[in-house]
Amino acid sequence: MRESWAGSGVDLHLELRPSGGRRRALEDALRGAIRDGRLPRGTRLPSTRSLAAELGLSRGTVSAAYDQLTEEGYLTTRPGSATRVSDMSTPVPAAPPPAGVLPVPSAGAVAWRASPGGPAHDLRPGLPDVSAFPVRAWLRATRHVLATAPAEIFGACDPRGRIELRTALAGYLARTRGVVTTPDLIVITTGFVQTLNLLATAIDGPVAMEDPGHDFYREVVRRTGHDVVPLPVDELGARTGTLTPDVAAAVVTPTHQYPMGVPLHPRRRRALRDWAVGGGLVIEDDYDGEFRYDRQPVGALQGTAPEHVVYFGTTSTTLGPALRLAWMAVPPALIGPLTEAKLHADAHTEALGQLVLARLIETHDYDRLIRAARLRYRRRRDLLLARLTAALPGARFPGVAAGLRALLLLPPDGPAEADLLAACERRGIALRGASPLWQTAGPEGLLIGYAAAPERAYPRALDALAETLKDFS
Repeated sequence: MRESWAGSGVDLHLELRPSGGRRRALEDALRGAIRDGRLPRGTRLPSTRSLAAELGLSRGTVSAAYDQLTEEGYLTTRPGSATRVSDMSTPVPAAPPPAGVLPVPSAGAVAWRASPGGPAHDLRPGLPDVSAFPVRAWLRATRHVLATAPAEIFGACDPRGRIELRTALAGYLARTRGVVTTPDLIVITTGFVQTLNLLATAIDGPVAMEDPGHDFYREVVRRTGHDVVPLPVDELGARTGTLTPDVAAAVVTPTHQYPMGVPLHPRRRRALRDWAVGGGLVIEDDYDGEFRYDRQPVGALQGTAPEHVVYFGTTSTTLGPALRLAWMAVPPALIGPLTEAKLHADAHTEALGQLVLARLIETHDYDRLIRAARLRYRRRRDLLLARLTAALPGARFPGVAAGLRALLLLPPDGPAEADLLAACERRGIALRGASPLWQTAGPEGLLIGYAAAPERAYPRALDALAETLKDFS
């Protein structure tokens, strides 16, 4: 007999087996729900009266089942208080993922073991300080949207995204990044992973990706069935002259190469543009285009060849990755296929967050939030360079004029990357090694984020890392 538990306390599907009596069936169902984690520790259970009414049992049967499970240690009761799942109850450990299934990615391979409270010292690269999320501005914009928007915002929308956000983005990107586009040529996505998967439907042939570059994104492209061709990077950025006509697309970070940090040299920007005009497709990842500290902002490559470049941006580094709001400005020839691909991928991105972001852009609150974050992260970067240069003489930090992280290239004579990662893990420091970013052999190093830690915790995180580096100096 299947019953739906919809009373007070929790929602839980219980399956009462007909054999063994009704009390025994209820005990087994509750015990199983506690063991497998459907009823976590501390969960408040319905009263005996309401549960009896929901399941069609007598109140005495439910009371007897509660009493039995309390004696066994699964439940706890106190006079005048609700019955709850005991803190002593132990759920069955989760099974490991099947072979070949990857765990949910974070910012890459980090040198720490996950714990319920997170790492003691969070220096993961590519993440913003989510403790500084603009709650008041977001709430203000949300209230405005809910008070003024029509009811149809809660229905399905254009696969490309809400026209309000696409319109706001077209103006914002033109003003701040030099992107040439229109609202009709913008597609809202949940992030770069979805963007790459959508673009895979429009690409027929090998995809060139920077070497070094983000290893997780390389794997995303490979899993779409495309071959990945290394695009070497040196002190002038990607060596675009190595691109050949048989390469279908090139994924690049021209304004701030990941992870080397160099901007693409003007001569190579022109070569990349010429290659695209000749038949290739450029996918421009402007992953931290808002954060420039020591140089004039470099405009988006897309503005020089809008009919041949897909431009990607996101709120993951400006507001937080949990929002799942990103966008791509696409060439006119691709908007039809990509819209259809988006429709069949997930129909459309959630609408309320799109409208809130549009409101932030329209009121220039988004600009103000970015300017404040830019000043805060610049101070953090300066502190990192001062502390770590003193802790490990001879260390090099290329490309720190922009972004949210620093690449520490280790001296040829040591220490070894693996040894440093192990030492960081022992101290609870979350960061990642640089060597997996190379498709071919490359130097060892550490990628150190200076944005993820809350403001008060950041100096302590640097202290811990500096002490770790001193042990190897």
